[in-house]
Amino acid sequence: MKTTSYLNQTTSNLLLLIGLVFVLYTLKSLIVPLLLAIIMSVVIFPFQQTLERKLKCNRLVATLISLTVVFSITIILLLTLGSQLHFFIENSNTYGDKIVNVYTDTIKEIESVLQVRSSNSLLREDVKFGALIKENFDVVSAVALGWGSLLSDLILIPIYIFFFLYYRKFFRNFAYRLFSGDSKSYINTMIEKIYTAQRRYIYGLLKVMLIVGTLNSIGLLLLGIENALFFGFFAALLLVVPYVGVIVGALLPALVALATKDSYLYAVGVLALFSFIQFVEGYFITPKVIGGDISVNAFAAIFALLAFAMLWGIAGMILALPITAALKILFDHSTKYAALGFLIGQPEDRYLNNQARQRLKRLKARKNN
Repeated sequence: MKTTSYLNQTTSNLLLLIGLVFVLYTLKSLIVPLLLAIIMSVVIFPFQQTLERKLKCNRLVATLISLTVVFSITIILLLTLGSQLHFFIENSNTYGDKIVNVYTDTIKEIESVLQVRSSNSLLREDVKFGALIKENFDVVSAVALGWGSLLSDLILIPIYIFFFLYYRKFFRNFAYRLFSGDSKSYINTMIEKIYTAQRRYIYGLLKVMLIVGTLNSIGLLLLGIENALFFGFFAALLLVVPYVGVIVGALLPALVALATKDSYLYAVGVLALFSFIQFVEGYFITPKVIGGDISVNAFAAIFALLAFAMLWGIAGMILALPITAALKILFDHSTKYAALGFLIGQPEDRYLNNQARQRLKRLKARKNN
């Protein structure tokens, strides 16, 4: 009986999970703007609090002012980003032709030194390297343009943000009614923990973007790459897409360097520069600025990134870490799902050290005592 009951419970949970994934995938156009609006509301809320408490604005006026200021800045950034991306895409064919010429000249020199026969040459007509380069240029351009236009297409976000900020007490009271079995203080603690984690992560990420964008731009300027400031801060902006964003951010200026410079060493220099800055960012800047505000281990982060990318595309990659961090807090405070919270979180040192090292530590501790 126990085995049958366990199997029935497992089957029910699996069907529930499949149904949830189906709903999330089907209602992408409705859910994604909602989640992005929640995250942006977290960013805007401190400014609104200042208007309400220090300037004594009523909630409606404070909400309208907050939205106007934030979205004015956002529109300016999007227009700047869009114009630069448009210029890059317009010149993609020219860049592609120049890269093909560089490739052809390089292969000819190598084959001349190695005395390669024409029948084995990489420049044969059936080796369509030029078409391959241009196709990949189009793919990179499409990805960059699609990311840049993501927020501009989601016109529901300002509407959702307005109601999240203006109706915030109403929504909190809804949470009290929904989880009537828990005390108000417990629900308030949960809400505060999730809000604090999201706010610290987002503000920390913005600081990291500013630092990395500055370093990228300085490096590209020293290498003499066109539009160094744009490529530097665009790559930093792509940090919202963990792991994948930095690759796209480095690939664009590397291709431009390959197309506009006399030597391929400039492109190699760009890739080396971004790799070094990525190393510094990953091991020094981000841990120092963000620290443990998102206590999600690397395995859970990569899994979440892939899962949400399959579910919602680029928007899912942006939302992966904030959603996973919020879920961890909820799991940690749930008896039923505490194991999942443990699995998502950062493992303690005792789970990473081998047994011999642990025994040695215990022996040293005994000797000291």
